[in-house]
Parts: sequence; C-alpha cells; structure tokens
Amino acid sequence: QVQLVESGGGLVQAGGSLRLSCAASGRIFSINAMAWYRQAPGKQRELVAVITSGGSTDYADSVKGRFTISRDNAKNTVYLQMNSLKPEDTAVYSCNARLVVTLKGFEYDYWGQGTQVTVSS
Repeated sequence: QVQLVESGGGLVQAGGSLRLSCAASGRIFSINAMAWYRQAPGKQRELVAVITSGGSTDYADSVKGRFTISRDNAKNTVYLQMNSLKPEDTAVYSCNARLVVTLKGFEYDYWGQGTQVTVSS
C-alpha cells in the first residue's frame, strides 16, 4: 500500500524553527513533484512550497526566505525546513506527492495525514 507519512510538527515559539519530513513508501516506480500545503482554521488550503524531481523549487510569497523545501530521492522523502516561524504559520501541514505507481506510467496524487504546527507568540 502506497502511503505518505509525515513527522516533525509540534509547538514552537515565534522565531523558532521546525523541520517537517514526509516519507513515501510502498510500490513506487518514480516520484515527480512533491509539495507541502497548509490549512489554518477557517482558511482555505494553500500551497507552501513545491519541488520538482529535478530539484527546482517554488514558494508562497509568505514563506520565501524563511522556509526551504528539499528532497532525498534515495529515501523517497521530502523535507520542509521552517525558520523564523510566525504565529500566522500555525496550521496543519500536509505533504503531497505525484507518484507513478503502475507500469503504464500514470501518475497519481497522494497525500499525507497532516501534522499540526503551532507557533506561539
């Protein structure tokens, strides 16, 4: 069974740092883009950062210069290093990956279960 498992969320004071991890497991032929999304209470889910299979990255304006997305292809894992955290970064963070899980090469979206990040002021 293919799944994404996240870890690394928690409670941190403003200005602090956290590192999120998301590992893909199961029968996976390849992984294309991987991304982190977040959803705060009462708000829509938003894209935080994305990284392609080639390592190109893009970020939401609100996190540029503070967050860094990276991936370890050997471990099928994507990371989100979050520095200079602000109370407005408080949300449930979920990873997303486009996985090729069949011999025909079609890619499908998979989601992690989400991890809570809370930043206190």
